[in-house]
Amino acid sequence: MSSEPLRVGCIGIGWWSDVLADAIQRSGKLEIVGCYTRSAEKRAAFAAKYRCRATASYEALLADRAVEAIVNTTPNDVHLETTRAAAAAGKHVFLDKPIANTVSDGRAISAVCRTAGVVLALGYQRRRESHFRWIRRQIDAGAFGTLVNAEANISRDRLGKIDLSSWRYQAHGMPGGVMLQIGIHYTDVLSYLLGPIKAVRGQLAQLVLPGDNPDVASLLLEHESGALSTLNASYASASEYYLMNIYGKDATAYYDLHSGLRLLKRGTDRPVAIPCPKNDALVEELEEFAAAVRGQGKPEMGGDDSTTSLAVICAGILAAREGRRVELAEVLKND
Repeated sequence: MSSEPLRVGCIGIGWWSDVLADAIQRSGKLEIVGCYTRSAEKRAAFAAKYRCRATASYEALLADRAVEAIVNTTPNDVHLETTRAAAAAGKHVFLDKPIANTVSDGRAISAVCRTAGVVLALGYQRRRESHFRWIRRQIDAGAFGTLVNAEANISRDRLGKIDLSSWRYQAHGMPGGVMLQIGIHYTDVLSYLLGPIKAVRGQLAQLVLPGDNPDVASLLLEHESGALSTLNASYASASEYYLMNIYGKDATAYYDLHSGLRLLKRGTDRPVAIPCPKNDALVEELEEFAAAVRGQGKPEMGGDDSTTSLAVICAGILAAREGRRVELAEVLKND
């Protein structure tokens, strides 16, 4: 097995492509050798910044034998098209979440990569954060006992900061608005910690931001274990904020952006701070992808799991629209 860095080409040049490219440079286990986006100006700037070759077409990037894999940050609705082309060219794919805008596209993306024998990994870095890894280890060790409930919040301030021409802020490009764009990170963490989600109720609202997409959303999630969890997501809050509280019969974990992680055990009257050094979750997921391409393990979030993750949000959107409880099985069956 080669110990050389995984040579990647980046497509869909935008702000998140730079975030991932910066993580690639921090790693040293991947190397950016090429890039493509439709804007000649953007691809030239990216190529200069990351010292790689800019190609005049996606086809040219895929034809480049030096490129082993594609790091794909294109709009959600072209994930299938761009991934199908990469798989047909024998290129492995690291795809930013969500896998697509529809469950059917998610399934198709998984299928084309499986048929081509290429690795597909999805970018769900939040579950990798050290505090959530610590909670998961304690759950696995039985420290929480029966898990009964959780509450989560993922909020950012986008007032005056959004570009309505961007697909990220349009109902067509990002159906469900804030819940699909950032809420999906914490539905994933809730599933990671409390187990698979069975059914969803939801409400969406547009209160502060312009455009045609929800900027506030709330979900009530039923887990297969019987536990319940809630998630609030917002682009209309005054500041960035993250919260995740996990309640078990024997212990409760409290995490928030400003106070870190604390644990309260049954029989005690105050929580104890749990030191969790910050880890580089983006580097970790990219290095896991590179290792999988080299035949060492497989990605934690592949196509099938990521399609199920998308189905949670699709169920929430349907539940909000129709004012009813929606089971994941319905979305997975009908989409």
